[in-house]
Order: sequence, then C-alpha cells, then structure tokens
Amino acid sequence: MTNAFEIIGGKPLKGEIIPQGAKNEALQILSAVLLTGEKMTISNIPDIKDVNKLIELLGDMGVVVNRLNEDTYTFEANNIDLNFFESDIFRQKGGSLRGSVMIVGPLLARFGRASIPKPGGDKIGRRRLDTHFLGFEKLGARFDYNAETGFYNVDASNLQGTYILLDEASVTGTANIVMAAVLANGTTTIYNAACEPYLQQLCKMLNRMGAKITGIGSNLLTIEGVTELGGTEHRMLPDMIEIGSFIGLAAMTGSEITIKDVHYKELGIIPDTFRRLGIKLELRGDDIFIPAQDHYEIESFIDGSIMTIADAPWPGFTPDLISIVLVVAIQAKGSVLIHQKMFESRLFFVDKLLDMGAQIILCDPHRATVIGLDKQVQLRGISMTSPDIRAGVALLIAALSANGKSTIYNIEQIERGYQHIDKRLQALGANIKRI
Repeated sequence: MTNAFEIIGGKPLKGEIIPQGAKNEALQILSAVLLTGEKMTISNIPDIKDVNKLIELLGDMGVVVNRLNEDTYTFEANNIDLNFFESDIFRQKGGSLRGSVMIVGPLLARFGRASIPKPGGDKIGRRRLDTHFLGFEKLGARFDYNAETGFYNVDASNLQGTYILLDEASVTGTANIVMAAVLANGTTTIYNAACEPYLQQLCKMLNRMGAKITGIGSNLLTIEGVTELGGTEHRMLPDMIEIGSFIGLAAMTGSEITIKDVHYKELGIIPDTFRRLGIKLELRGDDIFIPAQDHYEIESFIDGSIMTIADAPWPGFTPDLISIVLVVAIQAKGSVLIHQKMFESRLFFVDKLLDMGAQIILCDPHRATVIGLDKQVQLRGISMTSPDIRAGVALLIAALSANGKSTIYNIEQIERGYQHIDKRLQALGANIKRI
C-alpha cells in the first residue's frame, strides 16, 4: 500500500468540487441507529476510513447493513449481540477507533449496559472522555474500569432524567449524553451543551424518530424521555472543514474554484473568517465561488492592532480549521496572530512550513504569528510527514502552492478525514500522485 503523495506545486487550479458528507456528523448519526430496531436510511455518508470502520463495527454487532449506492445505506439494529462487546474483536476494532465511544450512549439507553475498550485515535493532545462518563453517571449509570481487560463496563438498567451541567461543551460528549437521555425515565436538562450544526442534525433526526428534544441550536437542551424510537431517513450536511479547506486552497494557489452545495447558513463564522484574511468569496445559489486572486490582504482591527484569529466552541471558529487559516495567511499581505486555544500540540507542524520558506513565529504551543509573504516569495517544495488529519491537509495546501516537488508521508492520516482527496484535486488540475 502506497503511503505518500508526490505533489508538483505552483500552478493554479480551476473547476468545481463537491464537499463530502460531514465526518463528525456521520460518527454521531451512525451510532444513533442503535437506538431503534426499525430501518434507518442515511445518505451523504463520507467514504472515509473512520466512518467505514464504524459501519463495519455496527455490522459486527448484528446490525443489518445494506449499501444502496455510493453514499446511502440502510441500517436495522433489531438483533444486537450484546456478548460481542466483551470479545477480542471488539477490543481490537473499538480500541483503534476514537468514534467508537459514541455507541455507548445508544447502547445504555436501549439495552441498559455497555462495554467499551479504552480508546485510541488522533494525536492532538489529551482528549478526555470524562464528560461522557460523568454525564452517564448523572443519569444513573454505574461504571467500572477493569485494568486487566482494558474495558470500561457500564450498567445503566435504570436511567433517570436529571439536570446536567457539562464541565466542557464537548460535541461528542453532548451527543452521547443526548442519545442516552432520549430513552431515560423523566426529563433531562443539559446545560453548557455543545450546539454545533452536527449536534443540531442529530437532535432533529432523533425528534423525527419520536424523541422529545427542545432547545436545539442553543446550549440548553431539554429532553423528555420516551419509551421507544422508530426509524427515519436522514441526510448528512456537507463537511464544513472540507469547505473551509477548499476556500483556503483556492486563495493560496490563486485558483478559481466553485464549491458546490455548501449549506451556507450552516457554515456560521467560517466564510467571514476567511474574508478577514482578504479572501473574496461569492455566494451563488448555495455554491461558494472563489475568484482567482493574485493578492489578498489581512484586515486589521478598527484600532489598527494586529488581527487575531482564535478557535472557540460553536458558534465560534472551529479548531479544525485553525491549521488551514495559518497556512493561508503565509501568502497574505500583513500579519496575523493565530491562537489555538482548544487543543495542545496542533501547531507543531509549523516547523515544516518554516522549512518551505514561511515566515512564522511560534510563540508557544498555542500561538503562532504569521508574517505574510504577499506572494512575493513562493514556498519551496520539501519532503515531510503529516502529523494529524488537519495539519496534513494544511501541508497539502502549502505543497500545492509551493514551487517544485513536495512529498507528504503518512497520508493515512489525511485519508481518515478526506475521501479520495488526490482524485478530487486531480479533477481541478492538481499535479498530485501516490507513490
């Protein structure tokens, strides 16, 4: 299996690109099929490793999975094998997939128990799972960690609605607790709930299945427990991280690109954040058109101080696009401070950009100042390794804008989040191949 991309950069691209379905939404929605024995039809599912692994895991548990076409599946979870959760296969597959924690809420709600191996996954600092488990405990679940087997065992035969104030507005934590609470006795109130579009999508789908959730889109969710849920159909939103990545790609390479069917109103602050870097975008219907730009200038604040772009929980700027904004700023006119507040160690790929000729001061693990080159100096191609999904795509964008040949290793990381990215970029005229 080849595991590197070779890129000859420095030429503009042109054309249309369709964003894939949202990965983060998919992991929640697919876990929710476990809440009912009736048929669920889910479309716009991205064809990427993390999602395919979860679909395979659902099949292993006894869910009947049918693939209707490239992006649409049906799921029927009316015959789940609960003993599977103590098996070595589950330990191996569940342990290698961070998203597997998302099945715990639905299993607790419907069957009153679950086991989960200690999770692995992405290297972006310490992502705690405490939020999930504290929420389950408040609903009345008891769990113990068995150090010998490496499994968390959870007993939830009598979940009761309650008031929960989350210690952090975790998207997956909120989703997991919502899925547990929809079938609990009584009313659950979740305050400091995450309110990302993915989570709104999950709550709307659960309501179509018969759940009673109010406050969707806010940070205060109220869930009246019901006794059972039925089947429904659901279509994923397009992936906003891909959309942001393609905006950055167009600007950095001076390309004219149209991003199709973006569900613009669900993108929140993302388009405006790129506009603050001086990037022109036009909304045409539900497509974003980015004209070819030789030049884009970072705005400064009204008092003339340096622009700062920082991530924050929704509706703030998503941390998954911080690395993209940082790379795009390299060729802007002006300077910007990039502040990655929510995860540690996500800016450490900056050393590769310095090797390519970028002017960046890494202030500390959370902050970097980018001094824009204003396209006066082209980056140069180098050989590099992708540390995680988001940095990998940022490096890919840098390589496509650079002069000469770049090689990116460890592209499995990129492919965990972006389906067939090389083929889709080739369709825009990119010189990228697997080696």
